[in-house]
Amino acid sequence: MLLYLHIPFCDSKCHYCAFNSYVDKYNLKKDYMQAVLVQTNSKLLRLKEEKIETVFIGGGTPSCVDAHYFEKFFELISPFLQKDAEITTEANPNSANKQWLEMMQSFGVNRISFGVQSFNEAKLKFLGRSHTHKQAIEAVQNAFKLGFENISLDLIYATHLDNISLLTQDLKTAMSLPINHLSAYALTLEEGTKFQDKSDYTNPCENLAKEFIEAIKSYGFSQYEISNFGKYKSKHNLGYWEGKEYIGIGAGAVGFENSIRYYPHKEVEKYIQNPLHVRVEHLTKEDLHVEKIFLGLRSEIGIQEEALTQKELEKALLLLGENKLTCKDKKFYNNDYLLSDEIALFLLD
Repeated sequence: MLLYLHIPFCDSKCHYCAFNSYVDKYNLKKDYMQAVLVQTNSKLLRLKEEKIETVFIGGGTPSCVDAHYFEKFFELISPFLQKDAEITTEANPNSANKQWLEMMQSFGVNRISFGVQSFNEAKLKFLGRSHTHKQAIEAVQNAFKLGFENISLDLIYATHLDNISLLTQDLKTAMSLPINHLSAYALTLEEGTKFQDKSDYTNPCENLAKEFIEAIKSYGFSQYEISNFGKYKSKHNLGYWEGKEYIGIGAGAVGFENSIRYYPHKEVEKYIQNPLHVRVEHLTKEDLHVEKIFLGLRSEIGIQEEALTQKELEKALLLLGENKLTCKDKKFYNNDYLLSDEIALFLLD
């Protein structure tokens, strides 16, 4: 079982961000974390003998919430954690100071994922990031000095500012730091963001994306999913792609148990009023089958031959002959994650 905790607060709203996050509801932090405890306790009571393998605290910006607010949450989940549980928190360079990192580490957090996005000042300003080049470097170094062995950072590419020179410099700076994981996301124009109608803000050049991905891999960071690379592979990420069940805690979080996907209130105020309320979506065998194929093809998880229908298997063998898929031990793997959705749709059509 995996566990995800959503923190919907941010210091500022990035221009591309469509996540459930707010910059004007800081006065609700205390009440929100109390509601989190109510929902967490309710979910844990149903776990029985099952252990939590991984915890991921995302957002929003977890580091804009004082670390002491997380103490009781960790006290609650501690008895249910697997001995070697991977516990990750996202953080922003400008708010994850040494004291915050140290306290989160004392609660059991053993992996940090920094939202850096770029080390280029002009690009940071364009994206609406609230940290500087220098703060990003210092944040990673501080985490390493405190003893965090597993440190990740995010980079964004495919903006109109990007060329191979800028991306190479971003990557060079990232790889000079003590990280063992990197997430690289192509800029997407999401509805409800400042960028939503700015089609000229992106750079859809496929060759640039491929060059950037190959450059990341050249540092020994293997690509184990369309956007994730590492010498260390996140167990939480892999758990999602393997189709494991997960508990979703917080406003806008998503949970998945017993072929049911559930959604707590998205609005922070409504969540605080009733943290146990969820909207439920029952997934059919066909729904789960489609997800298995999409997730398997966008990651190193792959797809078991026996999971495919006869028609899908015939198409997979055709793609095998075209070198778009690889087959090993009766399991199909994608050779180009950038084509994952197209391949999945071809198999399922």
